[in-house]
Amino acid sequence: MAKEAKTNAMRFLEKNKIDYTVQTYECDEFIDGIHTAEQLGQPLDETFKTLVAHGKSGDYYCFLLPVAQELDLKKAAKSVGEKSVELLHVKDITKVTGYVRGGCTPIGMKKQFMTVIHSTAESMDKFYISGGRIGMQIHLSPAELVKAIRGKFEDIVM
Repeated sequence: MAKEAKTNAMRFLEKNKIDYTVQTYECDEFIDGIHTAEQLGQPLDETFKTLVAHGKSGDYYCFLLPVAQELDLKKAAKSVGEKSVELLHVKDITKVTGYVRGGCTPIGMKKQFMTVIHSTAESMDKFYISGGRIGMQIHLSPAELVKAIRGKFEDIVM
């Protein structure tokens, strides 16, 4: 069996000595996080999606939230000290992050952006996030992740 090629996210986690496991699934194109979680048998409240936004200042931000929930743009803006934030247009995701839609993760982007993880993850031992490629999920500790990327936990959903 061929060895799975490592993503930037996996390299970052290994460099920072963060334990993780990888789950892969068959997928030729983007499918939303709910279908991904269901396909892998993962609880929806423990499977998080990564959304990238930009603020009025021009800075970019990552927001991680449960796949079945929606980002509250006002709460998100407040959490990063902006008057407002707008989600990044799909066509700009790769240019800004280095990742493709459906494979975007806050780990190992071209540049480390301020990252806010929804507060429900703070009490979890582990959660699932994208592994940096479509068809790959990483299972890891939210506490270890937030420390490694200098992120924070806040309520950012509707």
